[in-house]
Amino acid sequence: MYSIKTMNSISPVVYDILSEYSVSPDEPAPDALMARSAELKDYKRGANLCAIARAGAGVNNIPVEECSAEGIVVFNTPGANANAVAELVIAAMLMTGRDILGGAEWARSLKGKGGDVGKLIEKEKARFTGPELRGKSLGVIGLGAIGALVANAAIALGMEVYGYDPFVSVEHAWALSRSVKRVKDRDELIRSSDYISIHIPLAKETRGLFNARMISRMKDGAALLNFARGELADCADVIAAVTSGKLRAYATDFPCEDMLGVPGILSLPHLGASTPESEDNCARMAAEQLRDFLEFGIIRNSVNLPDADLSRARTSRAIIIHRNLPGVLGAVTSVMADDNVNIADLKNSSRGDMAYTALDIDGAFTSSQVGKLGGLENVLRVRVV
Repeated sequence: MYSIKTMNSISPVVYDILSEYSVSPDEPAPDALMARSAELKDYKRGANLCAIARAGAGVNNIPVEECSAEGIVVFNTPGANANAVAELVIAAMLMTGRDILGGAEWARSLKGKGGDVGKLIEKEKARFTGPELRGKSLGVIGLGAIGALVANAAIALGMEVYGYDPFVSVEHAWALSRSVKRVKDRDELIRSSDYISIHIPLAKETRGLFNARMISRMKDGAALLNFARGELADCADVIAAVTSGKLRAYATDFPCEDMLGVPGILSLPHLGASTPESEDNCARMAAEQLRDFLEFGIIRNSVNLPDADLSRARTSRAIIIHRNLPGVLGAVTSVMADDNVNIADLKNSSRGDMAYTALDIDGAFTSSQVGKLGGLENVLRVRVV
């Protein structure tokens, strides 16, 4: 029986999927970890640990490079919370168009005014007016699961939608409405959009992407929506742009402290995936990924290893995680040939510096063979499933 340590409170759907496992926050030597926002960079990884599943898309809380060096597979759950985030983006567009929050707060202040409430509302309501979304332009940067949903929803609201994503997958391209205008030049999208919604991962080249220089290319009075990662925008430059009026509004799920309370900035407390449906979807996907990997060596949605959609029917299978270097595969097959073992099936795939080999044989692996495979140069981990 495998054991999984939960690093955060997790949806109970995982206990149905992993009913034959030991799943709790108290596992002393887990085979896998399941986490949401828990910081794992200082977590002491035991020898048994072979997989980490993040119930969410971002993996900034996981030391992916260190895990790769130890042959630990890191999973995330892309798309599981897409609908929840997309709905919040649409809500943010509405709230940055009209001053809905300001109006609601002002109306609350009228408590105790009695019969004057109606007159006061009619007198002051013009303070909170704003434009409709219909007919406005939206630029979506990143057309993955969330970006595609945002683009399609905006089309349904009557907006003119431009999309930029040089790496869009075939799957997500098929999910886009025909009415979304795909642009090849990001600057063209930025210059022409009344609203810009960011849906790209945080990386070295995207950190601080929306800085003073980028914002200067935007339309005067545009609104910027960041529900991807806070660090994609330069905090000081965004505040300056909103304060000067260059940006009409900035909405984010990841505010920096200096943004709090700034007029024109909508700061939300990371609510994007905070729906029961999203939490269930993320937990379910994470649990299924761990189960398939632990029992069959199947890999889906790993951030550090290639996908491996293997058959569940096998006699005995060894999962070999190794560096993507010449000679490793030949050394693996030589170990089995030296022991006169017939290889029934072998699948090898690579991703960047990492590679993964699934080796099926007739019969069963011996501890000696596993030891020989694990002792090969550039082999990081060997598991028999």
